[in-house]
Amino acid sequence: MEIIFCLYLVNLVLLINHEIDAAYWQEWKLVNAPIGISGFVGLHFPLLFIFLYGLVLVEKGAAAGYPISLAMAAIGIFAPLAHAWFLWTGRPEFRSVMSIFILGAMFVMSILQLGVTLRLMEIV
Repeated sequence: MEIIFCLYLVNLVLLINHEIDAAYWQEWKLVNAPIGISGFVGLHFPLLFIFLYGLVLVEKGAAAGYPISLAMAAIGIFAPLAHAWFLWTGRPEFRSVMSIFILGAMFVMSILQLGVTLRLMEIV
């Protein structure tokens, strides 16, 4: 099994669990998005489809999976940094041990996934 597949899979599981956690914390309110739970869940249909399809492409060794892997890694780096900012400014959301674990693990896995993906794309 290729390392990129393993990194992508573990990171996708972390991202999905973060989004479950985000629904609990009503993340749309954190960023003042007037979409409610229905809009939040609705936004995840195309995102999950794209990221799951990317996993299939990566598993098949298709280069078309690499841009999706980069996008997912970028989200996995941005989200923990954004949540760290919210925590630092005193917001009460995402302070549970599990929330912080998921965000931290997603950050580490995303950096690894980014590096491996860039290497496979022969960019680094």
